[in-house]
Amino acid sequence: MRSVYVAGEALMDLIPVAGGDRVPMVGGGPANTAKAVARLGYTAYFIGGISSDGYGKAIEDELSASGVDLSLVYRGDESTALAIATIDENGLAKYDFELEGTASFAFDASWLPSGEPDVIHVGSVATLIEPGSSALHEWVSTKSAPVIFDPNVRPSIQSEKSVYRAAVERWIDVATIVKLSEDDLNFLYGDSADSVVSSWLDRGVSIVVVTRAEKGLKAYSQGDLVEVPAVKVDLVDSVGAGDTIGAVLVEGVLNHGVENLAGETLRSVLSRAAKAAAITCSRAGANPPSREELEAF
Repeated sequence: MRSVYVAGEALMDLIPVAGGDRVPMVGGGPANTAKAVARLGYTAYFIGGISSDGYGKAIEDELSASGVDLSLVYRGDESTALAIATIDENGLAKYDFELEGTASFAFDASWLPSGEPDVIHVGSVATLIEPGSSALHEWVSTKSAPVIFDPNVRPSIQSEKSVYRAAVERWIDVATIVKLSEDDLNFLYGDSADSVVSSWLDRGVSIVVVTRAEKGLKAYSQGDLVEVPAVKVDLVDSVGAGDTIGAVLVEGVLNHGVENLAGETLRSVLSRAAKAAAITCSRAGANPPSREELEAF
């Protein structure tokens, strides 16, 4: 069975509902991606920290229910990190975070696994927050598997663009595929975004996938550009949509190999990712589709 390491944070999203209350939902981009990979039928090991507190128990229960393998996680008494969400009038989510001193970011060489998966997906806030991000980067650097990197930029955590750019740029040199949103690119690089994507390809990244919400997806590689439209649904919220796209990219690497992700094959993978993201957007929270749901859509 082919295996995937999905590395990064698991935290608790506090999602607003009617009446002004907030409902806790399991979140964190990497945790969402791990769920999505597992629901697509692959062996997904979550590489991250899970607290012994009540939120941590809820995270463990939900990831396990989706089929995520938790045998390699760090388990600690530190609290669970929180992401406090605000949903705008268009259904788009923005977050404030409580992260300091949590189990969610306790990355350290003492527990990071020595195994070799078929694909590594790494990303989100765990690739930014020190000292864990350096430990995670060093660990990924020792692996031979292709690496999908999703920075999942959060300006509310680090608003200084030069600091955030430096954190992202460090990961480019270990990444095989970079997946990020158009908003991520614009926040970090502004008018230089196109040249930055070209520079990443020159530095050895094979594919850069840019998600553009209702405008669909673009994928850049050396000498090639593949673009697919978004799939229209009745939007509930966008929580977990990008993470679902990341999971379908993992599936594409497993099924085709990075070297074969080009032309119509890449277009097919991106179209499948757009469908999967649409399903996630059609329901509340990070609730990615199973393989059966995606095939039937």
